[in-house]
Amino acid sequence: MGSIVAENRKSLMLFSGQGFPELADEIGQVLGVAPTPSDSYEFANGELFVRFKESVRGSDAFVVQSVTEGVNRWVMETLIMIDALKRGSAKRITVVLPFYPYSRQDKKHRGREPISARLVADLLKTAGANRILTVDLHTAQIQGFFDGPVDHLFAMDILAEYVEKKFAGRPMTVVAPDSGRVRVAERWTDRLGGCPLAFIHKTRDPMKPNQVVANRVVGEVEGRVCLIVDDMIDTGGTIAKAADILFDEGAADVIVASTHALLSDPATERLKNSRISEVVVTNTLPLTPEKQLDKITVLSIAPLLARAIREVFDDGSVTTLFGGLS
Repeated sequence: MGSIVAENRKSLMLFSGQGFPELADEIGQVLGVAPTPSDSYEFANGELFVRFKESVRGSDAFVVQSVTEGVNRWVMETLIMIDALKRGSAKRITVVLPFYPYSRQDKKHRGREPISARLVADLLKTAGANRILTVDLHTAQIQGFFDGPVDHLFAMDILAEYVEKKFAGRPMTVVAPDSGRVRVAERWTDRLGGCPLAFIHKTRDPMKPNQVVANRVVGEVEGRVCLIVDDMIDTGGTIAKAADILFDEGAADVIVASTHALLSDPATERLKNSRISEVVVTNTLPLTPEKQLDKITVLSIAPLLARAIREVFDDGSVTTLFGGLS
């Protein structure tokens, strides 16, 4: 006999970064597997160290990292975890990034600018990642920056189900906060049964980040509940100004649905003082106690991520989770 035949065994192992370990724990509870214990600490000069306490040889490894405030630290920790898994002979490494870092830097607006979203993809690939699993990219074409499979998940169904139950029977208009979100808003109108669509015409100075000038609303909003949809809330300036314009145009109520709650200062104060009645987000990123408001509702993304991880592990179809939407 000229060969040795081994039983084809697969093992799913879950690994958690320190950005938001509670989310990895929640995903593990849904999957029925606990995150692999590790030693993770920081040297006096800021260097990071990670070592896993169990053998990872031959495993199908899933690294869950929420790249929250202090983005560069968590990106670096993710790269170190990937490298440790690669050197530990993991068979396949899938990086689960509920929020993809640097996603807003996906193109050049002017000369001599970086395309940092592409750089992050290159770093992940060079470190040893075989696959990326992420939620609601800022722009879908970021998938093409990574030289390998990218599973792009959508939080819309989770958010829309809550909105449908909470505001059932009230006339609603889906509002895109700018022209770039119109395609996303169109998906929302389809999901909510074909309700009207409106968008805010705004201008932004590329020389001044996080500063927006909102001009006017285009669409039917008078006497209706206006649902502003966006992929992320950073400083809150866009949605706060959009809400003021919607109320000026006669909106009965304004609510917001967004996947990623970055809530960088002064977002919490802006939301607290705004006329928005409710902000519905997912827990792709942690909300620290000082960022939690009564008007903020947090829905769990863990069941969706767990289902996608299971499909990847079983060589199934992630696309079927969204009825073929990609």
